[in-house]
Formats: sequence, C-alpha cells, structure tokens
Amino acid sequence: MARAIGAAGDLLHSFRRDRRGSIAMLFGVSLLVLLCLVGAAIDYALATAAKVKLDAAADAAALSAVNRGALSLSTSVAQTVASNMFDAQSDVAWVSSKSASVSVSDSANGRTATVNYSAEMPTQLMKLAGFNTMTVAGTSTAASALPTYIDFHLLLDNTPSMGVAATPTDVATMVANTSDKCAFACHDLSNSNDYYKLAKKLGVTMRIDVVRQATQSLMDTATATAIVPDQFRMAIYTFGPSCNGTSLTTITALTASLSSAKTAANAIDLMTTPYQNYNSDQCTDYDNVLAAMNNAIATPGSGASSAPQKFLFFVSDGVADAYYPSTCTKKTTGGRCQEPLTVATCTAIKKRGIQIAVLYTTYLPLPTNSWYNTWIAPFSSEIATNMQSCASPGFYFEVSPTQGISDAMTALFQKAVAQAHLTN
Repeated sequence: MARAIGAAGDLLHSFRRDRRGSIAMLFGVSLLVLLCLVGAAIDYALATAAKVKLDAAADAAALSAVNRGALSLSTSVAQTVASNMFDAQSDVAWVSSKSASVSVSDSANGRTATVNYSAEMPTQLMKLAGFNTMTVAGTSTAASALPTYIDFHLLLDNTPSMGVAATPTDVATMVANTSDKCAFACHDLSNSNDYYKLAKKLGVTMRIDVVRQATQSLMDTATATAIVPDQFRMAIYTFGPSCNGTSLTTITALTASLSSAKTAANAIDLMTTPYQNYNSDQCTDYDNVLAAMNNAIATPGSGASSAPQKFLFFVSDGVADAYYPSTCTKKTTGGRCQEPLTVATCTAIKKRGIQIAVLYTTYLPLPTNSWYNTWIAPFSSEIATNMQSCASPGFYFEVSPTQGISDAMTALFQKAVAQAHLTN
C-alpha cells in the first residue's frame, strides 16, 4: 500500500514538472491574439481606404454646390446636385451601407455647402474578437462668394461736340481738308457735303466712333467677366438722333443678351442738326435727359438675381447747352444756357441707391475763339469738378477727348464689379 502511494506521488510530481502541454496552450492563445491583431490591421486598412474615397466623394459633392455653374441654381437645387454627386462618387465595394446629409445656404458672405456622411463596413477577421462592423464618417465644407447681379445703364453723349476728330492724326486730317481748319465733323443735314460726311470719306475716326467701339468692347468684357448666365444686363441710351427735339433715346432696352446689346450699339451715332446753328445749338439738355434717366432706372436691389444692383454709366464732356431761361446757373442769351453740368439730378439718382460712374471726356479750351472766351471760359474750372461731384465716390475718370475712352470704360466696369456685393 505504501509502495502504491509512493508511486502515485512520484507520478504527480513528474506531471507538475512537465511543461510540454503549457507550450501548446500558450501558442494557441498567442496565435489567437496574433490573428486578431492582423485582422484589425487588415480591417483598419480597408476602413482607411474607404474613408479616403468617401472623403473625396464628399469634397466633390460640396464643391458641386458652390462652383461657377451651381451659383446660378437655388440652394435646394444645388443641394440635390450635391447629393447626386456624392452618390455617384462614393461607390466602395466593401462598404455595406452609407448615408449622407447635404446642407446648402446662402448669406451676405456667399454660399456654403456642407456634406456629412456615415458608412458601415463589415469586418473580416475582427469578427473573431466580437467586432462585426466598423463605422467611418466624415465632413466636407466648401464655400464661395455669390455672384452679384448688376444692371448697367449707359448714357452716352452723342451731341455735336462728340463729332471732334478722335486722334491727333485725325485732327490733322480734318484741319488739312476743311477751309476753316475745323476738327469737328458736324452732321448738318442741310449740307450734302457736311463735315460728318467728309470725315467718313476721309476715314477719320470721330469721338462718337470711339464711344461706339468702347461700348461694344464693354459688352465683350462683361461677357468674359460674368460668373453665371445673366449676371450683367445692359441698357444703352443717347441724347437723341437729332437736335430737333432732344430727349432720352433708347438704343437698347435693358437686356441680358450682351451680344444683342453689342449689335444694337452699332446705332450709336452723332446727333444730326437740321442746319447750321439750328436752335442756337441748344442740343445738350442734361437736366431733362438725366431726369428721364432717373425715371428709366428701376429701384436697385441687394445684388441677388431677383434684385440686381444698378449702375448709371455717364459719358460726356460736361457742358450743357440748352434752353433754361429761368434755371441756368450762368448768364444766358435769349434763354440759351451754357453751364457746367448741375449735380442736383445726379444727387437725386444716387439717393435712390443707384451708383453713378462718370467718364468725363475733357472739354478742351479754345482760347482763340471769342464765343468760348465769352461763354465757356468763365466757368471752365467748374466743368471737371461738377462731373466728379456727379459720380459716386471712386467712380470718376477723366480722359482726353481723343484717347482712353475704351480703357476708362472698361476700368469703370471692372471697378464696379469688384466693389459689388450683397447688401442684405
């Protein structure tokens, strides 16, 4: 019996000292941990790849709501566009389900689009540790300034003084071919050989030609500058086709078709006179034309598509010559008033929130001319001052009557667009 008990003790002691079974057990446990770690690495790599693709889809979706083409869309339509973009770009084979929410909002500072997404991905080896799915999520936000919609009303002086030759070479050509050495191409309908026709025959460019060309070039500039369709609309006016009854005359009504406005600008031409000294040359009626211009421009808005801002572009040499017997600020002769532009109507227009850009084509002194010395010279220093006072701050340009009109008109337009912003 004692021998049997001793043998049993030896066997138990031997079992306690034998470590071969624990190695297998430890290896099994270690292998399980290793598989979980490898599985986690694989699953996280797949999750990372999914997030990269989904982040890119969210970025594309957010940008699609604020890009140049989308800015003309309403926020609800842009939101739909962004949602469709995310769906189209977010196809990931190993993702079981995904969802995205898109918000698009407009404010005075511009448009903002935000895309939030979440996706579920089944795990491959992490299931061994009890993790059946992984969630990836992300957010993308894009913003862009909203385009400002602006209506431009161009009031172009086409009175006889705009018949001056446009360059020094043109001036020399007119002087050399006229008996009285005149550089003005007056459009006298009573004379079949008037200086206007002579200028055309000689290929002389008149100031009115430069204004016409500058206006057409402006339409091209506006087309190239527009961020969205119909962002800029144009209307073109002159002082009338004839000195016989001057009044605000529409060359083209307000239109979003800038190509049509460019074509219509071909009709910008020098005002005719029935005969020399007709109506004592009272053909530049600023007061009535500007008052009519004020009535022609609708109330300006914030710059949204439904409420465009308003600009008046006024191109002139700044000297009125009309029948103002009781309101003239200078001395008159028989009621004929020659005076610098009065700014009262300009002020009334600006008070309505309409901005005025003035392009002053310098009224050149004629010191050897007795008429000039008697009637214009006494107030010559006021001409440019009053034209600048008519303009909104920062929107006044003075150019030579023979040069710079096109560049100045383009500069005024670009400055107007750069300054424009939503006001509410």
